Amino acid sequence: MMNLFSSFDPTTFSYLSMNWLSTILFIFFVPSMYWLIPSRMNMAWILMMMTLHKEFKILINNKNFKGSTILFISLFTFIMMNNFLGLFPYIFTSTSHLNMTLSLSLPLWVSFMIFGWCKNTIHMFAHLVPQGAPSTLLPFLVLIETISNIIRPGTLAIRLTANMIAGHLLITLMSNSGPTLQLKFLSLLISLQMLLLILESAVSIIQSYVFSILTTLYSSEVN
Repeated sequence: MMNLFSSFDPTTFSYLSMNWLSTILFIFFVPSMYWLIPSRMNMAWILMMMTLHKEFKILINNKNFKGSTILFISLFTFIMMNNFLGLFPYIFTSTSHLNMTLSLSLPLWVSFMIFGWCKNTIHMFAHLVPQGAPSTLLPFLVLIETISNIIRPGTLAIRLTANMIAGHLLITLMSNSGPTLQLKFLSLLISLQMLLLILESAVSIIQSYVFSILTTLYSSEVN
């Protein structure tokens, strides 16, 4: 069991842990020509960013958003790149740790709550009571809404962490069974591994999109 979870251990052979440098490793993979001329890679990236900008702009539903979609697009890009890098061999998956995902979700949630309760206090109180609810159930509904609001950063962090850990554990388990298999089953294992890597690539994009979309929805509720 210790060997199974050793891929998620953020320690190295030296006294200084260098694994967390993988969070900025994707900057070195971006070619320098990407920043200089409008190449095809640059145009495809801009098209994706504009598509995300339109979706986040609709979700914010505020005319005075003042470029706040840049924050959520950057969040999407950062999580997606770290998820992808975690699929490469010998690269530490930082998004599979709660201290990494909580450091992304908790400051954003706290800032949304401070802004909402300081600027839109009446709106935040009204949000705790669903419209048309019977008066006898109001204390319970307020309690449920308060609890669901408090656990939001935790659910965001756990969702991303659990999905990253589940896929990596499955890949590790299948890889460990390779030396004990016969040659005729080895090709089947390789094919399954390739399909699983494709699935994990899709999960990397989907989970970063879900994280950024839910963060955008939480920010729109405080306006």
